[in-house]
Amino acid sequence: MGKSYQKQWTGVFGDPVDDNPTVVMEQAAFDAAGIPMEYLTIQVKKGQLEAAMQGMRAMNFTGINITMPHKGEVLKYLDEISESARTMGAVNTVYWKNGKLVGENTDGKGFLKSLQDEKVPIEGKKAVILGAGGAARAIAVELAGAGIQTIVVINGNEQHGKTLVDIINEKTGAEGVFVHWKGEVHIPEDTDILVNATPIGFVDDKKPAIVYEDLKEGMVVCDVIPNKAWTGFLLEARDRGLKTFNGLQMLINQGAIAYELWTGEKAPVSVMREAMEREYGVKLP
Repeated sequence: MGKSYQKQWTGVFGDPVDDNPTVVMEQAAFDAAGIPMEYLTIQVKKGQLEAAMQGMRAMNFTGINITMPHKGEVLKYLDEISESARTMGAVNTVYWKNGKLVGENTDGKGFLKSLQDEKVPIEGKKAVILGAGGAARAIAVELAGAGIQTIVVINGNEQHGKTLVDIINEKTGAEGVFVHWKGEVHIPEDTDILVNATPIGFVDDKKPAIVYEDLKEGMVVCDVIPNKAWTGFLLEARDRGLKTFNGLQMLINQGAIAYELWTGEKAPVSVMREAMEREYGVKLP
């Protein structure tokens, strides 16, 4: 037998994808483990996903990440879908299992692992989620699965907010409550976990319009923004002495889950973390 030149392929399908940082941590992990795998950042435009999924099957990709705008549509092109991903109606990670192409959603799982690693109590607690998009939906479903008692969804678009609350009430064991976001909204004083699941703060230093004086001792405050360690939202919480979690931590955790689904091996999380710290020039808390 001569030398094998064949690589294994993973990557991400989406549009736009040029600013997607997942390649940084996944490639660092593959290289550190000595796995001959390449992570490709691939632009797949709206209307082209079916062809792209046929292509990944034909070219024997090991797996693929799915990002906007394809997380919902991809369900049509899979052989199996995890229960939580079906409840969310969204898949962000595809992998092979027993010859079948399976869809999973690691968005909420990465968030949940951040809390569990730091022993944050979840069962029987109350969470408030700002926003009602894909990240909010994933986080709500995973929190409900971990035993959260109540989830308050605060959102400006009433229809989107109520749709998420209906999913919580009808498809999970938690109680969902909708609050219409108009002006500076108050955060209930009995909140245990507060999550910013909006894109506010991604491209600038804006903060969600809430009454920050409502942030009380004992609250855990989380932001899903994946491109900075300290958003204005989290700085407000830190200044009040509260425990915080950032979107980079969650991104690393969800990347580790994808790595394990693709390789069957435990992810080198410290390598992935260091790669992201170098990429963003930050030291994660």
